[in-house]
Amino acid sequence: MAGVIVQYIVVRKDLIEKLSWPLGAVIAQACHACSAVLHQHQDDAGCKQYLEKIDSMHKVVLEIPNEEKLHQLSSTLLSNNIDHKLWIEQPENIATCLATKPDQKETIQKYFKNLKLFK
Repeated sequence: MAGVIVQYIVVRKDLIEKLSWPLGAVIAQACHACSAVLHQHQDDAGCKQYLEKIDSMHKVVLEIPNEEKLHQLSSTLLSNNIDHKLWIEQPENIATCLATKPDQKETIQKYFKNLKLFK
């Protein structure tokens, strides 16, 4: 039996705490990243399997302190061939969050163990 397929979403906490973005705007950023990565990988077998179970999709939303740390995480994911979408808000041209392509939890969980749930 296949393991759990999960999608990780990592959002910059400083958008709310230091830059005073409204919570709704931050949630929209996460939605953009999720939609984009699913669209980019729509033909991937893992994505299809994830979307087939529409009423039991697993997502984990985590926080990261700032843009620099978000870019570092994205670089780590890229160097380990973990597909994801780093969302760059326009026209501001700032990275706000990232979302992974849905994948086996045991494959990608280790890259996120040091992050806390978004609060």
